[in-house]
Amino acid sequence: MAKNIPTAPAAFDSTRVIERPDGFYWHDKSDGREFGPFATLLEAAEDMEYNDESDFEPGETLAEAEHELGLSDWIDPDTGQLAEEGGPHIEDH
Repeated sequence: MAKNIPTAPAAFDSTRVIERPDGFYWHDKSDGREFGPFATLLEAAEDMEYNDESDFEPGETLAEAEHELGLSDWIDPDTGQLAEEGGPHIEDH
């Protein structure tokens, strides 16, 4: 009976996970950087797959982020809800 040997997706061709006594590391072959240590293989794989494509800027306040999204900064004192039901403003007048 033939064994089915799992293969890694093409996205992982440029990376490698290494186990050392202090934990797991992942190595990016394209630029030579190494990341870790991680306590488990799963944590190393999750970090390897993480792709930060957000517009979040370090040091950005919640109010600044909400302003970029067009959320109102006024809260109705009676209901505790955001003004205009919290919907973002998609039109500029």
